Amino acid sequence: MKKINEKMMNIFFASLLLITLGISSSQTFALDVDTDDFIDEAYAKGLAEIESGKVAVQKSTFPAVQAYAKKMIEDHTAANKDLRSLAVEKNLKLGDDTAMMAKAKNYILKQREGESFDAAYVNNQIESHKAAIELYKDASSSKDEDVRQLAATSLPKLEQHLADAKTLVSVLANGSKNIKVDDGKADHDE
Repeated sequence: MKKINEKMMNIFFASLLLITLGISSSQTFALDVDTDDFIDEAYAKGLAEIESGKVAVQKSTFPAVQAYAKKMIEDHTAANKDLRSLAVEKNLKLGDDTAMMAKAKNYILKQREGESFDAAYVNNQIESHKAAIELYKDASSSKDEDVRQLAATSLPKLEQHLADAKTLVSVLANGSKNIKVDDGKADHDE
């Protein structure tokens, strides 16, 4: 009798586990990502990438950082064009605060010069792309088919941007006696 009860309990808990996994996987499949919020936030992040890239092209002392910044300008301009088209298609208006966010990031990056600018820019790229990837991963599970598709097709490029930014940390460290790698980030010795 005891073995039967034990078997029943095991079956019960196994069933409960399967039901729980089924619920969590279905919740992961279709998140209620607000289309307007996603487009606004993604567009703002893209604007910030474009503006900080323009500053990096002018201020960087490393050709590899300048090339990366040009790529960010090109890729994020194209991504923002897609986001703007989606906003028009969905009859959504992009918020005005996106320009302010870009200006704020631009202002922060203007505070540094030379190699310390390069280290700050690359570290910022690592963090901003991690945040963008998280945003796009959430959106790739959206209930809105257009958002889901745009996010899913954009993710590989964002992941490549992150990988390239991480590679730039080593490029900076190898190209300067004042920059070293510390916990995966560029650290500038004054």
